[in-house]
Amino acid sequence: MGKGSFQVARNETLWPCGDVTREAFVAHVWEAGAEHWRDLPWRGIDDAYAVLVSEVMLQQTQVARVERYWQRFLGTFPTIGALAQGSVADVLALWQGLGYNRRALALKRAAEQVASSGANVLPDTFDELVALPGIGPATAAGVLAFAFQKPSVYVETNVRAVFIHELFPDAEKVPDADLLPYVADTADTTDPRNWYYALLDMGAALKRSGINPTRASTAYGRQSAFEGSRRQKRACLVRIALDAPLGIALAEAKRALDAAEIAAGRAVVDQALFDSIVDDLAREGFLHVEDGAMTVA
Repeated sequence: MGKGSFQVARNETLWPCGDVTREAFVAHVWEAGAEHWRDLPWRGIDDAYAVLVSEVMLQQTQVARVERYWQRFLGTFPTIGALAQGSVADVLALWQGLGYNRRALALKRAAEQVASSGANVLPDTFDELVALPGIGPATAAGVLAFAFQKPSVYVETNVRAVFIHELFPDAEKVPDADLLPYVADTADTTDPRNWYYALLDMGAALKRSGINPTRASTAYGRQSAFEGSRRQKRACLVRIALDAPLGIALAEAKRALDAAEIAAGRAVVDQALFDSIVDDLAREGFLHVEDGAMTVA
């Protein structure tokens, strides 16, 4: 998708898909979306920054948890400029409990890039959005549809669920490449925001019913266990650094991490693993390490 306006080219060769016609599919989605509508605080707003925050938070995080964090985050960083000027420590502190701290850091980097360009709002084209740190095609498409009411090709887990359930009911290992023509062909040009809300709510309802069609997607993968993982130790080290705003000696930080591991019934952390995690966190911009001590960057 380029910088020009989104063009919907109806592809009649796609339909019917099995026994499903395009008209029947669209009507069913609108009906199911209305039946299962979720009143979420980030819906129906034109603030692209607030929409972006919600889209980033919703990546790999349940809606109920995001509801608790989204308003608090915006209360502290109400504008993209405020986030750009905020400290990494404050951003990470607000993010604790959401997981995947990289998302928070990328969100801040995106705000800094927008602010450094002299703008105080997010761009409204696909190409400009995906040029920002941490914004991929799905996030950019979500911002375009939900904040700017611009048609886009938005594919995330609940959207996948609907298209696989309705159009590929007996298939296995369905790639997004097979879904994208249908997502593009049914994209609503007059009300893209509510069209994707309908898809999202229908997909969420399917999963609540015990059906999870996304298991048939090649994009589906069971999340690896968090407890005891390298990711868990990274998160713990970030929290240790946040609890020591004036800095903490690396040896003391390792003792704190070891204590947390022992309390969880695990062995202490190998020194080489500890050093590797610290190096990664420093390289990625989470930590500043100097003279045998670390602080949040």
